[in-house]
Amino acid sequence: MWEWIVDRQRGPEGVVVSAQSDARSYHRQQFWIGALRWVIVAAYLGALLASGLSVRLRDLVAAWTSVWWLAVPIFVLLLGLGQEILTLPLSLAGGFWLPRRYGLHHQSCARWFLDRSKAGIIGAALGSVALVIVYGLMRTTAWWWLWAAGVLFTGQVLIAFVTPVWLVPLFYRLTPLPDGDLRSRLLRLAEQAGVPAIGAWTVDQSRRSRTANAAVVGIGRTRRIILFDTLVRDFQPEEIEAVLAHELGHHAARDIWRGLAVQGMLTLVALWVIDRSLGVAAGALGLSGTTDIAGLPLLGLVTMAVSLVALPIVNGWSRFVESRADDFALGLTHAPGPFIGAMERLADLNLAERNPHVLKELMLYSHPSVDRRVARARARA
Repeated sequence: MWEWIVDRQRGPEGVVVSAQSDARSYHRQQFWIGALRWVIVAAYLGALLASGLSVRLRDLVAAWTSVWWLAVPIFVLLLGLGQEILTLPLSLAGGFWLPRRYGLHHQSCARWFLDRSKAGIIGAALGSVALVIVYGLMRTTAWWWLWAAGVLFTGQVLIAFVTPVWLVPLFYRLTPLPDGDLRSRLLRLAEQAGVPAIGAWTVDQSRRSRTANAAVVGIGRTRRIILFDTLVRDFQPEEIEAVLAHELGHHAARDIWRGLAVQGMLTLVALWVIDRSLGVAAGALGLSGTTDIAGLPLLGLVTMAVSLVALPIVNGWSRFVESRADDFALGLTHAPGPFIGAMERLADLNLAERNPHVLKELMLYSHPSVDRRVARARARA
């Protein structure tokens, strides 16, 4: 829920220049980059299965080790490396070149690669553990998909719990927010929202970007307020409170748990479809059985298909909870002016499409459009 992004674009007299044409161009290019990447990954996984390369890769791994729980992460690593090589140009274009071209980032290419490498290592490690669990349950029970969904949901809860303690410091340098009026106001706001935080920290976002953000991360005893240093530097305290109040609204409504539940349901559906797909297609694909790791590309394809079909439903639910968090923020602060002002300012500065086509918003937007959020806030005011 890191949606509050700032990028200032000023004319010669310091007047904020309308960025809507740039915003449409930027988001259009990002859409096509993402769509092309999806097609390439799907084609890559499909080609591995159709050509028999996945089976040959399994045989290669089997020559290295006969221990199945070692073979799984090795196979995952090889598949992942192939995918990264194929999609690296698109990752560079969408993650580095395009944001830099439009002034959203000033991070060096080396730093971008470092952050991406760390994220890739973490993702590969977590994915390997998850797949070892999945294949272990496959070898144990016909109801593996149900047990795996429960275990993976528990893992997602644990990740949410440890994110502020273990994961955030891997990418940012955290500094406690100094004692003073701002810290007192934010902690008091969290108490008023009924979601007390153990403290407030700033992260060094200015090293890589001029974007500004706020978040409430963690669950229970690990919950803490995180502010980008650019937000503290460039925004008024009332605006920071408005941004934070929205994030607190998600915790007050237990949206974090609901989000985990939605993700858990999608995981359950994907695993069930995988179970049925493996049973039908194992023989045709040359697999030795449903537990054959050569079927891993099929798991990836099914997961991608389920995610694509569920995308408009998940986004619709997300827009609902985001609107509710906006309402909570307005009710908590009793100050629609700073909220509306911040929304208007951010919309002009972050290349946000203020009023996208209704179908685009319904299918692709996890948040209501900026104009809808502003209009809703004005109506409440």
